[in-house]
Amino acid sequence: MAARTSPDWEEAAGVAAQAEALRARVAPLALADSEAYAEVLAALSSTGEGRSPDLAAALRRASELPLAIAEAAADTATLAAYTAGRCKASVRGEALVAVALAEAAARAGARLVEINLAAATHDPHHERARRALHEADAALRQAAGDE
Repeated sequence: MAARTSPDWEEAAGVAAQAEALRARVAPLALADSEAYAEVLAALSSTGEGRSPDLAAALRRASELPLAIAEAAADTATLAAYTAGRCKASVRGEALVAVALAEAAARAGARLVEINLAAATHDPHHERARRALHEADAALRQAAGDE
């Protein structure tokens, strides 16, 4: 919205296109995330609370979707922070709220990766989730004027 309503900003059309691409990237992830976690619940019910290869595999698959959400959220936070510094003043608040919401989504996704892979401490998804969270946090600080 902020880019679309800032006609004097030369990069507005490109930023709006990037925002639309991010929306399309994220939209299918929520349903896929719930389906992946249903596999975890099914594996848990068949093994009790013990660990099994099926449960470990289901947890790894279930971590992939919150990781994708965290990474897309970090990209969204970065784009929104960039937009906040360049859009019309009348819609700057919208961009700032988008940064905050995207940072929260990145934080939630990273936390779910951490939870799902608690027993797999060396899994590379941990580092990717931390990186996404760091990027989103940097965007939030930038938007708030802390950087």
